[in-house]
Amino acid sequence: MVLGERKQKILSAVVECYISSGEPIGSKALLTETGMNVSSATIRNDLADLVHKGYLIQPHTSAGRIPSHMGYRYYIDNLMQPQELSEKVKSHIDRAILSSADAPEKILEKTAQVLAQLSGMAAVTTTPNGTNARVHKIRFVVTGRHTGMVVLITSNGMVKSRLFRCDFVLTPELIAMFDKVINDSFVGLPLREINRAYLQTTATHFGELSLFMTDVLIAILDAAKQAMQTSLTVCGATNLLFLDSYDLLSARNVLKFLSDNERLSSLLDENVMGTKVYLGKESGFFELSDSCAIVTCYEIASVAAGAVALIGPSRADYKTLIPQLEYASKCASDLIGELLEV
Repeated sequence: MVLGERKQKILSAVVECYISSGEPIGSKALLTETGMNVSSATIRNDLADLVHKGYLIQPHTSAGRIPSHMGYRYYIDNLMQPQELSEKVKSHIDRAILSSADAPEKILEKTAQVLAQLSGMAAVTTTPNGTNARVHKIRFVVTGRHTGMVVLITSNGMVKSRLFRCDFVLTPELIAMFDKVINDSFVGLPLREINRAYLQTTATHFGELSLFMTDVLIAILDAAKQAMQTSLTVCGATNLLFLDSYDLLSARNVLKFLSDNERLSSLLDENVMGTKVYLGKESGFFELSDSCAIVTCYEIASVAAGAVALIGPSRADYKTLIPQLEYASKCASDLIGELLEV
């Protein structure tokens, strides 16, 4: 449904005033806020019509109006003007995420931390889904005379390591040989194809060297299995307990949802490209009936890799939060790309 220009202006003012104050907005306050040259009666009639159509709610007979989820949706889709981030905020996000830019998982964890701190909401990040990932590189690190570490780097930015032990001394020459034959066999291989059957077939091509490779190959298999799994980072969940937009039951419901990795992952996996705002029941989860979930994706080599999200009350400053979320996501994407040289 398309609203007329005056009703759009009124709806926008109600949403933004309510987000700012948390109080219902009356016709006199709207006249001052909008500066429109109309009577209070005209404003009241428009407010009543917006209530009738489901965009606004009147909590009590004599009270002002507040937005419904339908009103928030119309505002976000048609009226909201995203706020341009200040250089101060951009610099803060850049510095925070760059401080942990030595591994993709740390970048994503720091991204969630800085967003939770800026927004006062819960922030969530997911590692890239490994379904279509390939082996980017495998490195070896000697940790002792008879122990070493396999470091698996995937095409989607994940870095997984596994220790291995052998009965012989790990010399630099042997490690160099491992590095060459393993990378020749595994670089570019889809993670889903690394299984015991593949390892057995590969080992036969190594000849006598295969006698030294059993524990190494098992370590690679374990690292590949872990890289296939998506992991979640949730920061700032306790922020929700201190928001006046939530009653205790609503806050408990959201915290319960955030602790359920399977259901939380299913919400974030719905986002393919761009940014999406789920309002209340749009998420499909009753625990978020009084909440919003703002979800965007980050990319690696121009391909959607994982999700970055903010979860909190429906009364949220969307025009500020969405730019913050998108900027932090882009920062994380760029830093992960630099690590992979893509």
